[in-house]
Amino acid sequence: QVRLVESGGGLVKSGESLKLSCAASGRTFSSYALGWFRRAPGKEREFVAAINWSGASTDYLDSVNSRFTISRDNAKNTVYLQMNSLKFEDTAVYYCAAGRYSRDYRTYYYWGQGTQVTVSS
Repeated sequence: QVRLVESGGGLVKSGESLKLSCAASGRTFSSYALGWFRRAPGKEREFVAAINWSGASTDYLDSVNSRFTISRDNAKNTVYLQMNSLKFEDTAVYYCAAGRYSRDYRTYYYWGQGTQVTVSS
């Protein structure tokens, strides 16, 4: 069992940065891939970024590639999402998830409660 708790969301202006954190409990954290997903109002859940168990492989949604960076610290049981050059269209609730390395939300077994990111234009 893995429990995930996100933090770091907030209200920022377009062009600014935020860093999301997701702290996990559970001894098997390092064996899971971790992903960040988001859901904007009226839209479907969307893959944002993923990192494999070791951190050696990462994957990004095209529209955030070069602006967002996913990383993990297995010693701290934490995954991060550094978001730079934020745009209005990045506004959403962001969720972290643990499971298999994939863009498909169905391969992730554990989910956090989400943290709101609002970017004003």
